[in-house]
Amino acid sequence: MQADVQPLTAEQVGAHTHHAVPRAPQPYTNPYLAGFGLGLVLLASFVIMGRGLGASGAFSSLVAFGADAVAPEHTRANAFYAEYLGDHTRHPLMDWLVFEVVGVFAGGFLSGILAGRVRMGIERGPSTTNRMRLMYAFAGGGLMGIGAKFARGCTSGQAMTGGALLNVGSWAFMMCVFAGAYAVAYFVRRQWQ
Repeated sequence: MQADVQPLTAEQVGAHTHHAVPRAPQPYTNPYLAGFGLGLVLLASFVIMGRGLGASGAFSSLVAFGADAVAPEHTRANAFYAEYLGDHTRHPLMDWLVFEVVGVFAGGFLSGILAGRVRMGIERGPSTTNRMRLMYAFAGGGLMGIGAKFARGCTSGQAMTGGALLNVGSWAFMMCVFAGAYAVAYFVRRQWQ
């Protein structure tokens, strides 16, 4: 016996395939509005936590924690690591900056999901390879990390927090960051063309 097969309606087809169709990404937020919001976050950080924003200190805490796990005698004798480890009364990862950075990652991921922008891929120009783009990103990130340690803070700690406090060193840091970026941009501009 053959079953009576009815064709699916457009609504039924849509109901079955709606989850598989990726939605169009939402437009980016106006940069002036986002900057104003970031300023409010910085103000709230000062009011609630008694300190500003930063990120590189969280990674230093993580490195100090890892070094202490591998070579505790060496780590405790090192002045740089000892600053992040403190005394034995609290865990080195129980730090405001560590929780802030975890929150930034979680918030960025949630924002990407809500805007329909979470996908795997490598952003690059048409005239460069994925490998070259990753090498540039790694080199640039490494230089920024080294620069942040020499400058005693990253762009969020030095520029935003220090700049908001009118710290002369923070303003000099940001001028150097922009000058360096403009100087190097000319030489790597072809990877985006």
